[in-house]
Amino acid sequence: MTGSCLVVMVFNKKSRKSWIEDTFSKRECVKFIPSSRDLHRCTPVCQVCQNLIRCCCGRLIAEHSWKESVPPITLNPGPGQDVEKNWSIECHTKASPTNAYGTIDFQDTATRVCRAKFVRVAVDSKPELLAQLMLREWQMERPKLILIVQGGSENFTLPPKVKQAFSKGLITAAVSTGAWILTDGINTGVSKYVGDAVKTFGGHDLRKRNTVGVTPWGVIDNNMDLIGRDVFRPYQPLGNPLSKRACLNGFHSHFLLVDDGTLGKHGCQQGLRRKLEKHIQLQKIHPRLNHGVPVVCVVVEGGPAIVSTVLDYVSSVPPVPVFVFEGSGRAADLLSFLHKQTAVDRQLDADIKEDFLVRIGDVFGVDGAEASQLYDLLLQCMDHRESITIFDSESEDQMTPDAAILTATLKGTKASPAEQLSMALAWDRADIAQKDILVCGQHWQVGSLEQAMLDALVMDRVSFVKLLIDNGMTMSRFLTVDRLEELYNTPQGQTDSFLLHLVEDAKQTSLPIGYRLSLIDLGLVIEYLIGGAYRSTYTRKNFRAAYRTKGKNARQDSSTSLFKQRHGIITTSGSSRSLQDLHFFRTAQPYKRKDQDASPSSSREKSLTPGLDAAPLLAPFNFNDLFVWAVLQQRQQMALFLWQHGEEALARATVACKLYRSMAFEARQSSMDDNIAERLKTFSLEFGQLAVDVLDCAFRQNEQMAMKLLTSEMEAWSNFTCLQMAVSSCHRPFVSHSCTQTLLTDLWTGPLNMRKNSFLKITLSLLLPPAIFLLEFKSKAEMCHVPQSHETMLFGRDSVKSVPAPEKTDCTGSQDAERGLPIHDKSPVSCLCLSWITRLYEFYGAPVVKFCFHTMSYLAFLMLFSYVVLVKMEDQPSVQEWLVILYILSTAMEKTREVLMSEPRNLSQKLKVWFSEYWNVSDFIAILLFLAALALRWNADPYRTAGRISYCLDIIFWFIRLMDLLAVNKHAGPYLTMITKMTRNMFFIVVMMAIVLLSFGVSRKAILSPDEEPSWRLARDVVFQPYWMIFGEVYAGEIDACEGGAPCPPAAFVTPFLQAVYMFFQYIIMVNVLIAFFNNIYFHMAATSNKLWKYNRYRYIMTYQEKPWLPPPFILFSHVTLALRAIYRRFTGDAEREEKRSGLKLYLGHEDHKKLHEFEEKCVEAYFHEKSEDLHSSQINRIGATAERGDVHDVGRDLRESQLRSGQPVRVGWSAGSTPGPFSIGCGHPYSALCL
Repeated sequence: MTGSCLVVMVFNKKSRKSWIEDTFSKRECVKFIPSSRDLHRCTPVCQVCQNLIRCCCGRLIAEHSWKESVPPITLNPGPGQDVEKNWSIECHTKASPTNAYGTIDFQDTATRVCRAKFVRVAVDSKPELLAQLMLREWQMERPKLILIVQGGSENFTLPPKVKQAFSKGLITAAVSTGAWILTDGINTGVSKYVGDAVKTFGGHDLRKRNTVGVTPWGVIDNNMDLIGRDVFRPYQPLGNPLSKRACLNGFHSHFLLVDDGTLGKHGCQQGLRRKLEKHIQLQKIHPRLNHGVPVVCVVVEGGPAIVSTVLDYVSSVPPVPVFVFEGSGRAADLLSFLHKQTAVDRQLDADIKEDFLVRIGDVFGVDGAEASQLYDLLLQCMDHRESITIFDSESEDQMTPDAAILTATLKGTKASPAEQLSMALAWDRADIAQKDILVCGQHWQVGSLEQAMLDALVMDRVSFVKLLIDNGMTMSRFLTVDRLEELYNTPQGQTDSFLLHLVEDAKQTSLPIGYRLSLIDLGLVIEYLIGGAYRSTYTRKNFRAAYRTKGKNARQDSSTSLFKQRHGIITTSGSSRSLQDLHFFRTAQPYKRKDQDASPSSSREKSLTPGLDAAPLLAPFNFNDLFVWAVLQQRQQMALFLWQHGEEALARATVACKLYRSMAFEARQSSMDDNIAERLKTFSLEFGQLAVDVLDCAFRQNEQMAMKLLTSEMEAWSNFTCLQMAVSSCHRPFVSHSCTQTLLTDLWTGPLNMRKNSFLKITLSLLLPPAIFLLEFKSKAEMCHVPQSHETMLFGRDSVKSVPAPEKTDCTGSQDAERGLPIHDKSPVSCLCLSWITRLYEFYGAPVVKFCFHTMSYLAFLMLFSYVVLVKMEDQPSVQEWLVILYILSTAMEKTREVLMSEPRNLSQKLKVWFSEYWNVSDFIAILLFLAALALRWNADPYRTAGRISYCLDIIFWFIRLMDLLAVNKHAGPYLTMITKMTRNMFFIVVMMAIVLLSFGVSRKAILSPDEEPSWRLARDVVFQPYWMIFGEVYAGEIDACEGGAPCPPAAFVTPFLQAVYMFFQYIIMVNVLIAFFNNIYFHMAATSNKLWKYNRYRYIMTYQEKPWLPPPFILFSHVTLALRAIYRRFTGDAEREEKRSGLKLYLGHEDHKKLHEFEEKCVEAYFHEKSEDLHSSQINRIGATAERGDVHDVGRDLRESQLRSGQPVRVGWSAGSTPGPFSIGCGHPYSALCL
């Protein structure tokens, strides 16, 4: 494998070399044209001619390459020949494959490693090939902006403020937008200032430092050192000060060395550079955007040629904006002065013009005629003054230089607002868009902002999404089904392949190449990742029907029905009953039913959005759908931002935690890159921590409202609750939080108000039912946050006509929903004096009472079962055996009821969820084994004996079931968790021990018993004695098989040696490894076992919350009652409503939901406020610590000065931990997307 990779690398390297050499060429002068007219008349050419007379290309005769031609014998023209006076590149140079490309290593940059790619190219090279070289071969990032730096080529001095503004503004604009900076690349003039800016403000990554020098090959000092094909050449930027050539700047990342065959002549690169700029300008700024790459020219200082360059830029079509730094000198100052003077009147006054002409002559050192020509050029530049921006770094009103450069780029290109927004979007500069584009009074074409939002989402521009939302973008109008599918199907690289793998796993089929994902596919993926009884909105029957019937032309017509169906609003005539069911809500008070006779028309009117019929096919729950898209696309910053918008922030945090966790598991199962799984796990932990933080903030503000958040039904998330989703995602910190545990405790005790000796009181009440009326019960205000189970709905306060209460005495009336403060009820009798029937239902409906009742019944069953298996089995079952049979059969019926009444719709999904629990599997095996034993028991021997033995084996499972009953206890529960963990993790060690055991057992048996006949007893003999040897039974009398006069089998002397080795490995090494492993698990679990028990507590409470209150075998009466009630509801039309109300959920009305969402929003705001305050306080502490260090340093400096004055020795150095350095204050928030 390594050899093949090496061959591929060598082949790619050779192909790259051949492509560069075949594509690019160099230019060499092949004809000597003397530049001097005073020709020597010597023949042949004398030494003077060879050393003094230069060709028009700038080289001596000896410096020419005469490989394909002969040097001239004389410089005099022959008879009839004219002297060639004009030297041209086309006629007197010849192109040949380039011989200089590779990497330059600059030697004097000690602070960092500075290397640059370079290539020698001919002056007539094609710009598209140069762009291909830079993008593909050099792997430069595609530019989103071209910053052309023009200015003086000779050294000059910039004022400090101008230098600071130029350096920081240029690099900040380039880094923030992903721009390329084009300069001359030499180590003098403005190019040197660009290199200093990169050194000060640039990064270390070569691919991020896109600073390209377009430099003439002939003016580079020591250019012969760069000759070589794909070479790595060290280069010294400090050249000879007496040389007229220039050195390359060491802080450029790439160099295009333009060769026109001349030596020591500037300017040949300008034409090729301009062609390259125009070619890049025609390229797309981003694959999704149709706008080209913008170009801006930054002018610093400069000579007369800069004026012509500026005119060329601003007069081109489209114009290239010019950004001039005022105060930098010469041409830049002249442009700035004239730009200000002609702001009102395009012509200068006579006296100002005369002074300006004198100034031009003084600045450039030219005569009056040339000054007048330059003045005309400057005036022509002012004809395009809208494309010229002057930046005064001395002004206090100026914006930051980088923002000024980008603003000038937007305004100077004369682009439309939509095109300007596209450019700002590609740059990811929302500040520019907010300040200069999305301004009041701006005219926008229809659909332009929607397209900008779509592009921002696809390009993962979080700041732009926030900006567009803040500027009135309505997500309900933006996010259609087509746009949502486009977001999912936009190529995203590795994320796409992973999502396609998830679709294949969810659909259990292979997808063809180019398959386009649909929302139904995504719904299957969401259900596959969340699992359990979750049903996505995209896979529901109504949505599928509307989605499949929609077409390109019928989409407008089906929008209303799809929107209503996804909200449960069905307007057909045959669904009037469903409309009535829709208005049925549970209130915050679970023990008082809302008035079901309210008019459904009011609910319908509130549910329908005005103008919905004219809308395109919408995707309701817009922010939720967009949030799930961000999670599935692994866009964490976008997901964190979208998490803040809309309602149910706590629910979305738990959903994201579950999705990311499942995606991480799938990535590990698919053997994908470990980094993907770790990244997804990190994302899951981030959202999990967000959920815990928000829950903690809510619990500190209002305990009861926080507990309502946990169990309120989430219609947008398959009617799940936050607590269900947290348990599904194994989010232990969330479930073990004080708020969750308080709610679980309230669920466990139900309406019983007991603090001490609860089990004793319940046991006495079960044995002596009149004692129930001596117990204390909770008030309605104390129970308004507790959800109502299915059993309580059937037998609780809702089903019993209690003492009539005033109309407005519900939970919201007896308690302040915002502050959680109890308020005196208007009717104390109705709230405190409960009827005795209600007290009985409440007592027996409490989960803790059910647990005690079922436990007592289970213990009685175990005693009876033990009696049955211990005594002689008669031909006919005894009374005790009949009771055991009845108990187990009723238990089987209860397990069947649990499966059928579980939340999933399909029977296969119900069974899958039910069998995912270990104790359900154990019960299933125990029941099956008992039924098999019962069938055998009715027959004569030996079947009856087999049935009795099956009884004996079956009772093991029922005794082990007691372990689950102990798990409820908070002292025994953690130990059971440890045992479960140990049993689960010891598998591989046991496998290794079994391998050692079999290796010894087989060889030992084969040596000691060479004449054995085939039988199943061989398998027993192989493992029997070696297994007991693990526990210390060495069978000392059988170690030597030759003792006692028995015949000695061949090689029997080997077995003692094998046994010694086996005992050493198995008894000393493997057993001790197992013990050490158990110790490690014990100490590890001791710290977390309490949290694990709190997490597992949810399952125990849910189990008894849904159980009927009567234990087996009396549970059959409850089953009959449930069956009769179900039949009654089926005939009265309440079956669908009953099915929707299954599960432990708090059903709230519209107003209660509104109050709960408002409370949740306040909690989220309070959470961010606390985070910002913590960040602010930490910054103040750091500033204080820094100030204290500064005071210490001042004291130290004063001490050293006094020591110097007194002649005492001075110790110079910094103490440990007090090293001074730059101090910066950043965002510092753990979620950078939340700092927007």
